[in-house]
Amino acid sequence: YGKNTIKFLRLHREGKKHFVKEVEVCTHLRLTSAHEYLDGDNSLVIPTDTIKNIVLVLAKKNGIPTLEQFAIDICKHFMTTFCQVAYVKTYVQEVPWQRLHENGVPHVHSFICAPDGIRFCEAEQCRNGPLVVFAGIKDLKLMKTTQSGFEGFYKNEHTTLPERHDRILCGELFCKWSYGECKDFDFDCIWNNVRECILEAFAGPPDCGEYSPSYQKTVNSIQMLILSKVSQVQVIETILNNTFYNVVDMKNLGLTNDKEVLVPVETPYGSCACTLGRK
Repeated sequence: YGKNTIKFLRLHREGKKHFVKEVEVCTHLRLTSAHEYLDGDNSLVIPTDTIKNIVLVLAKKNGIPTLEQFAIDICKHFMTTFCQVAYVKTYVQEVPWQRLHENGVPHVHSFICAPDGIRFCEAEQCRNGPLVVFAGIKDLKLMKTTQSGFEGFYKNEHTTLPERHDRILCGELFCKWSYGECKDFDFDCIWNNVRECILEAFAGPPDCGEYSPSYQKTVNSIQMLILSKVSQVQVIETILNNTFYNVVDMKNLGLTNDKEVLVPVETPYGSCACTLGRK
């Protein structure tokens, strides 16, 4: 049991310069006994309102140096403070505030919300067990307008999809990875490196791109590049929810539409998922 969607903004001041972290936290506990379920005995139950207040107090006392460190702080607090807690899991996701720039100059106290992927993390621990940390990015919308196709697929009497050697590849990406044993990691640097790998593998070289024969191959290319470049990542789960576009037929309007006006296919949409890890 626990508390979901604990939302707050943590403001940190260094003179005139301000820093913000707005997060949403979900924290769940499992106790060493189940008396509250079986017998209605609540003597060991930590109220969910108390869980919420602890999260807020930790944000006040420790700040949020990184999402991962904040999740670790929450897990450690419940494990070291309450002997009746057998397991704790914390999820933290960040609102993507970025410092506002005016004529290239960073503003000291103004920010803009730029949703180019939402950062999140999870930390979980069993009593007498290791602390496990996951991180990830979700709602990252990506598109390339060429260098993508889908050909040579299995066909039978139910197949109506035509082969395409030049199509738009568009989708919403979810990536979640595990660190294994956590050490003194620079979580911000690692997260940024993973995000750069995602963009590089999806798009290819900036002057020419790279051909994608399928959404599945694109997912694999992303995972392989991350595992080759970011040594701290042990296992990575990737889901790509696809958005397809159809070319509008403008013959009745007396126009030739050479893939210049397209409409998205809202539903159903495709999806592919894969989990890849080191040996």
